[in-house]
Amino acid sequence: IQAGVRFWKANQSALERAEREYGVPAAIVVGIIGVETLYGQHMGNFRTLDALATLAFDFPSAHPRAAERQTFFRGELEQFLRLTHAAGTDPSSVRGSYAGAMGLPQFMPSSWRHYAVDFDGDGRIDLFNSTADAIGSVANYFKAFQWQAGMPTHYPVTLTPGQTDMDALLAPDILPTFSVESFTTKGALLQGPALQHSGPLALIELRNGEEAPSYVAGTENFYTVTRYNWSSYYAMAVIELGQAVAERLGK
Repeated sequence: IQAGVRFWKANQSALERAEREYGVPAAIVVGIIGVETLYGQHMGNFRTLDALATLAFDFPSAHPRAAERQTFFRGELEQFLRLTHAAGTDPSSVRGSYAGAMGLPQFMPSSWRHYAVDFDGDGRIDLFNSTADAIGSVANYFKAFQWQAGMPTHYPVTLTPGQTDMDALLAPDILPTFSVESFTTKGALLQGPALQHSGPLALIELRNGEEAPSYVAGTENFYTVTRYNWSSYYAMAVIELGQAVAERLGK
């Protein structure tokens, strides 16, 4: 949170401009970059070329989706080589995560090529050294995946054992499927602004080890956060980190 406060203060103008241009709150962008790399402190030290080549041609065959994943990483290897060729960069010099993600926002090569933007206006996209490019690129990514400005990511929900149709509500997983009416008819009680929500909702289950699970009503914007990483736990970590940083700043 302290690192997030420093990042927000140092990059306030870029965060405000990204929010104006893309409709994505600064707190969400700050949450993403914090969870991904602790604001650039941990961007990975694997050679990206090695990581992608290994996953593309020597993916563990025991994995249940080995063929699908291998195809994905071959595509990412191609995108990486196109990216470095266009930039005139030695592909063996680039470092990133063990899975080939790069820079402050940990973009895969295809995401870099499709969604990264030159937000500082210097004529090049640099997600390693330009915090402005990273901020604008994360916001552009979310806009591309249908982030809706002004919509909350989730609402509180009250469940009553024996009166809530948990099987039906959890069947779609994190995909928003239920109208407010059908959501409440199945025993998931909402209050206040949630009752006026016009889009679909999902019942998000967050397990807490041996403690009781937590539940929230996730909106389409919650689902959009999971397009960055397919996990409700990841999405809630991003959201709550961003909120905590904003609260520390008094926003």
